Amino acid sequence: MVRVSLPAAAMALCLPSAKLLRRQFVLLVVWSLACYGLYRFTGSERQARSAAPGQASPSRQILQQVPESTTDAVPLERLLELEPLVDTSPAQSERQALETVKRTVPNLPMDFWARRVMRTSRVNSTCARLPSLYDIKFNNIYWQVLETSNGTYNFYGAYYDNRPALAIGPLVRLLVMIDRLKPTLLTHCQMWFDQLPFPIIAPVIEYKYVWYEKWGNYEQGILQPYLMACQVPRQFRQMVPRAVTVVERPCDKSTVALKVVNNRPLPGQRRQDFAVCVKGLSFPDHDLSVRLVEWLETLRVLGAKKVFLYELEVHPNISKVLRYYQRQGLVEVTPLTLAGEQPNLSPLQRLYLSKMITNRRQSELVPYNDCFYRNLYRYEYVALLDTDEVIMPTAFNSWSELMASVVPRADHQAHLRGREIASYNARNVYFFDVQGHEHTWQPDIPRYMHMLQHVQRSRNYTKPGQYIKCFHRTDRVVALHNHFPLACLGGCLSYSISTSDAQLQHYRADCVGPLQKTCETEFRRDSVRDTSIWRYKQTLTARATHTLVQLGFLPAESERLTELLLSGRSAAPAAIVAR
Repeated sequence: MVRVSLPAAAMALCLPSAKLLRRQFVLLVVWSLACYGLYRFTGSERQARSAAPGQASPSRQILQQVPESTTDAVPLERLLELEPLVDTSPAQSERQALETVKRTVPNLPMDFWARRVMRTSRVNSTCARLPSLYDIKFNNIYWQVLETSNGTYNFYGAYYDNRPALAIGPLVRLLVMIDRLKPTLLTHCQMWFDQLPFPIIAPVIEYKYVWYEKWGNYEQGILQPYLMACQVPRQFRQMVPRAVTVVERPCDKSTVALKVVNNRPLPGQRRQDFAVCVKGLSFPDHDLSVRLVEWLETLRVLGAKKVFLYELEVHPNISKVLRYYQRQGLVEVTPLTLAGEQPNLSPLQRLYLSKMITNRRQSELVPYNDCFYRNLYRYEYVALLDTDEVIMPTAFNSWSELMASVVPRADHQAHLRGREIASYNARNVYFFDVQGHEHTWQPDIPRYMHMLQHVQRSRNYTKPGQYIKCFHRTDRVVALHNHFPLACLGGCLSYSISTSDAQLQHYRADCVGPLQKTCETEFRRDSVRDTSIWRYKQTLTARATHTLVQLGFLPAESERLTELLLSGRSAAPAAIVAR
């Protein structure tokens, strides 16, 4: 390879000087700027000349546009037109509002008031005027208040009683709580009939005390439960009063107006056999929904035609269960509050009911007796049960079979003594929650079936007459306590059903308070296996599982698995050790 080397002088002649390069660069920049300025000036003039009058130039239009966002931002114009998603339905009309009141407060005589529109309703211009809805003194939603010269009367309901065994009937009975003992104040019923423009006035002839003095709270100033009674005058006994107002003086205008309940079987229907009444439920923090399903299905399979429950406050899942069975027609739920100055605010009411036991038990008598009188003519027997109790036939398959055997024997014994039986009671026996689950679960029964799983009970029953529950005859009982009748037509004779025929199965964690000291020695220590409830095992498990699936408490496959389990096609271990 031949290398050619140039002398340094020759190289200098070939390369331009640095000064020349700088001059050329400056000229290039100046020329470029001049060209750009000329282009912008001539372009703007052309756009201005081509734009229509009143129309913004494209550059201005670009500035006015809201750029589209990748997050789907709403254009300004649309944002200004947006309407919030709120309830815009029209307000209730007066008629609709009154219908809501009628459903919410069933003791108001709404239908009677509606029929009295534009009619004079009084004895004369100064005597016994019919109060309007807006004259009523309400307390805690469902109670109506009458202030008298000797005490405050809190009324809950009124009922028409013309049972054949009633010697002085017919009567209008009033369920009330009064802050007085042995009230002697002369008060009056103003009874209102559809056929008359004026009320028929009758004195109150009875204050039936629905409590025993020895049970406590026997002092002035504490609300006490009573059943007041007014007799329908003889010349008006062919008519049924539709409403009743209560006053101290006959011509007073009352602050109380109650619908007179007179529930009868529908035309063409007969009186049914069994109804169950349940006191005001207060379980705001305890989800007993699954156990409630099993309990209701047990009552259904035993023969209860309807279960009437009163609700103070319950867990949302319990409400869900009650609504489900209400749609099916098995259950009727009535909202309830405590009367007078007793608390109804959620946490305070719960604390009050847990601490003020005697006040609570006195208040419980209101829903019990209201339920009884609402079903006076629709059912032959009413049983008052808690949601952890079942009157279980031990020698029969249903309540109707049980009573078909018991009643003739019991009535025969009573008639020999010239008496009538008012109720038939079952003795109490404990099925403690912990028994059985300390070691094993029943192998072929789902664990959520609480009563079916608990078949160990105390060998000993509580003493006869203690903690019993009854089938009460609606044609005989006048006033009820949760364990037995307090007043009856012809005397309160209660027949004790033999434990070989039936028993009150009480599912509890422990004995009731008064039996705590002897609970271990008398009831816990000696237990026996009692599988009386297992005769309904397949029916109860299938029905309860179906309901729990429908309510969303169990997955849908549970029904198929239950069917396999009950049919024996799914092998279950002989015993499952409790964890």
